[in-house]
Amino acid sequence: METDSPTRRLLSPAFTAALEYAAELHADQQRKGSAPIPYVGHLLGVASLVLEHGGTETQAIAALLHDALEDRPHDGRTEREIAERFGPDVLRIVQACTDSVDPDDPRDASTWHARKQQYVAHIAHMDADAALVSLADKLHNARKIALDLRTDGERVWGWFKASKQDTRWYYDALAKAFRARLPGHVLAEELERTVREMGFNSQ
Repeated sequence: METDSPTRRLLSPAFTAALEYAAELHADQQRKGSAPIPYVGHLLGVASLVLEHGGTETQAIAALLHDALEDRPHDGRTEREIAERFGPDVLRIVQACTDSVDPDDPRDASTWHARKQQYVAHIAHMDADAALVSLADKLHNARKIALDLRTDGERVWGWFKASKQDTRWYYDALAKAFRARLPGHVLAEELERTVREMGFNSQ
C-alpha cells in the first residue's frame, strides 16, 4: 500500500522567527492612512511580492526586516541581532534597502530630499537580490498611495513628511531607476503603471 510522501517545508523556521521578530520591532507602528493598519501588514505584503516573483527565503526574510534599521536607535544592536539570527546575507540586503543609518541624520523633512536622492542613485548599484526586495517595497507603497488617492483624495499628501511635489518626484525617479536596474521585470513594469495611475509621469 502506497503512503503519501512527507510534506516538504518550503520555508524554514527562520522565516517564522523573522516574522515574529519583525512584528515585535514594529509593534507600535501603523501605516500612513485614515485607518489604523498595523505596519506588519506592509512587511507581509513586501515578503509576499518577493516570494511570488522568484525570491529566495533569504530575500523574503530580508523583506520582512527591510525597515528594521530605519526606525531603530543607530547603535548597531539591531544590525548585530539580524546578522546573528538570520545571517550576513539578510543583513546585507536590509542595509541596501535602508535609506540612511547615519546616527547624525535626524530623518525628518530637513534631510528628506537628500536621503531620497541618494537612495535613487543607489538603486543602480544594488545587488540583484537586494534590488528585488527594494522594488517590492516601493511597489507595495505605491499601490497603497494609489488606492488612498482613489478613496481619500488630495488629503493623502498631508500624511507624508514630504510635499506632494517632492513625493511625486520621488516615485517618478524610483520608477525610472528600477526600469533601468531590472529592465523588463514584471514588478518594475507594474511600478511604472502604478506611478502613472498616481498621476505622475514616468515616461
